[in-house]
Amino acid sequence: MTARPENPTKTHDFVGIGLGPFNLGLACLTEPIAELDGVFLDSKPDFEWHAGMFLEGAHLQTPFMSDLVTLADPTSPYSFLNYLKEKGRLYSFYIRENFYPLRVEYDDYCRWAANKLSNVRFSTTVTEVTYEDDVYVVKTAAGEILRTRHLVLGTGTPPYIPEACQGLGGDFIHNSRYVQQREKLVKKESITLVGSGQSAAEIYYDLLSEIDVHGYRLNWVTRSPRFFPLEYTKLTLEMTSPEYIDYFHALPEKTRYRLTGEQKGLFKGIDGDLINEIFDLLYQKNLGGPVPTRLLTNSSLNSATYENGTYTLALRQEEQGKDYELDTQGLVLATGYKYAEPEFLSPVKDRLRYDSHGSFDVARNYAIDVTGRGVFLQNAGVHTHSITSPDLGMGAYRNSYIIRELLGTEYYPVEKSIAFQEFSV
Repeated sequence: MTARPENPTKTHDFVGIGLGPFNLGLACLTEPIAELDGVFLDSKPDFEWHAGMFLEGAHLQTPFMSDLVTLADPTSPYSFLNYLKEKGRLYSFYIRENFYPLRVEYDDYCRWAANKLSNVRFSTTVTEVTYEDDVYVVKTAAGEILRTRHLVLGTGTPPYIPEACQGLGGDFIHNSRYVQQREKLVKKESITLVGSGQSAAEIYYDLLSEIDVHGYRLNWVTRSPRFFPLEYTKLTLEMTSPEYIDYFHALPEKTRYRLTGEQKGLFKGIDGDLINEIFDLLYQKNLGGPVPTRLLTNSSLNSATYENGTYTLALRQEEQGKDYELDTQGLVLATGYKYAEPEFLSPVKDRLRYDSHGSFDVARNYAIDVTGRGVFLQNAGVHTHSITSPDLGMGAYRNSYIIRELLGTEYYPVEKSIAFQEFSV
């Protein structure tokens, strides 16, 4: 959507800043609510979701019901099934008998939904948020001013570059740009991949598939002791539930942070089928003789240098306590994403709550401001809401919760109890 002139005296009920899947879901769910006047702003010219990882056959790790709206409103016209129906692919999806949409398909679905909405505006960069006369004032790069009673932050998590690689020269890439840089990358004599999650595994499989075509040496380095599969058993999935959020949020801060480190395998692991496919491909490739590839576990990246087209990685085998080096021409960092507080919030920092670690102190209702219902946060709350924070399937639940806070009444039913197990005593 193109920017429309704002009435300078108008005050919105809420302004959403950033338009990833979570705020896009909120836009879909608030569109039919006449009692709520909101607008969503994003600096990008159009919706985009992990375009650098649109590898052939790559799919979501959550079922199609974890779309933008279904778990809040199964009758919504913005559902994934309605998207398939309009695209003429509903029966094909049914015959496919696979619950997991392709990643490129999910992105197209989100674009489809965004193009139907009247409350989203792309190419609109927020530069500053202030608080004046009991309302938030949102200023854009174009000089526009929007007044609002509430904010919903959905700016997402930018690519994380490890400290060892910050300021490093050369043409190394983060996995978020892999597809765009792949053609250049495969021309190098050697490629090293650093990381341990799903993205790293997908890239390794992709590069291994063509290792004999291009003739490069391929390394996969991870500090994890092994290639952890994503834990996806049904009782574990009950940890994405209202009851577990209640339990986790009530734990002491120190305990929550400890659990955050221990629970990474619950949402950052590798699809088990993909791990097996990697092994099978290694077996197949090695039938004709040793393949020039190495899988190095327990190896942390401590520092890196770049000279004359070659990276030298200083690694440490943590269990052995031994240091070693690895030279490579190509370097891919599949090191994930990390939340960074937007600079435009600086003028209102005194209205936001922080914990002892300097992270947002996210309330149970997803608010982060001193009033407890003025500024809401999408995602970026693993330390307060556990693995439910980045989970696509819990996006509709969180948005139902936020809508209830904005309206003061429950528009979409907010589930309170869905798990068979008990988390607390």
